[in-house]
Amino acid sequence: MEHRIIRAKAPASAAATAPAVRHLSVDAESAGQRLDNFLLRVLKGVPKTHVYRVIRSGEVRVNKGRAAADTRVAEGDDIRLPPLRLPPPRADQALPAPAREFPVLLEDEVLLAIDKPAGVAVHGGSGVSSGVIEQLRRARPQARFLELVHRLDKETSGVLLLAKKRSALTALQDQFRARDTGKVYAALVFGAWPDKLKLIDLALHKGLDAAGERHVRVVAPEHADGRRAITLVRVVQRLKDCSLLDVTLKTGRTHQIRVHLASSGHPIVGDPKYGDFARNKAFAREHGFGRMFLHARQLAFDHPASGGRITLVAPLPSECETLLHP
Repeated sequence: MEHRIIRAKAPASAAATAPAVRHLSVDAESAGQRLDNFLLRVLKGVPKTHVYRVIRSGEVRVNKGRAAADTRVAEGDDIRLPPLRLPPPRADQALPAPAREFPVLLEDEVLLAIDKPAGVAVHGGSGVSSGVIEQLRRARPQARFLELVHRLDKETSGVLLLAKKRSALTALQDQFRARDTGKVYAALVFGAWPDKLKLIDLALHKGLDAAGERHVRVVAPEHADGRRAITLVRVVQRLKDCSLLDVTLKTGRTHQIRVHLASSGHPIVGDPKYGDFARNKAFAREHGFGRMFLHARQLAFDHPASGGRITLVAPLPSECETLLHP
């Protein structure tokens, strides 16, 4: 994959010592990628944490405007990069991503669906040295193309879809944006979920907390930066002090399930960000269950090549099954 790079001119005295502003032009093959993924592929050697930091700070400009990490780039876009100085190698520098395969739910010539375990990020960055995509690429050096179609939180397990061809990636991402996919999650929440509460329609706003970490909150429908989010909920099983839910997403907002359930007074068991921290600690001590109980158990979509409807199902992880049926 070729990228046209235009280097800004610097004074002769400074050119050898100071990094310069750079402009990248997005080629046809890269069109449709998220901005963060595009930069991570182009800026070899630049730490992922630094790439995300300059995006968040607004130093990366797309067609002269600020852009978020999840902005989709288009062919011909001009991407301005601030001066990026590569740090000298350290003795304790992290090793390359380990090669790792994951349980395969479906694989053919254009797509790969895996059952992601909890505790593994889908990609490196923001303090994570490597994730699913880096580990799979290292395990499959012969793969000419391998990209994430969507994302799951690090603490969430279940169905994760990857594309093995650019055409499959864009076709599948179009389905996700058009809400033509069927996403169902299993979630264990604290308390007795009300049978009558079957739909949550609350706008969400994505921002940063006091520590500079991504944080999502419920806002009024008329909030200028709020985005409507719709979640369907069905009670599957009632346990002592907990409820097992089937949760269906009608929209795909960041942390939507976690925030919607917590805002309804029933946070997900083990949720380290939006949950009840004291109850999480007590629950983990009593049951020996130390993860967040959120599992992407089903994903339905149209196959990007055949057009046939595919429904993938990932069984509950053993630790979740043991908790429900000791």
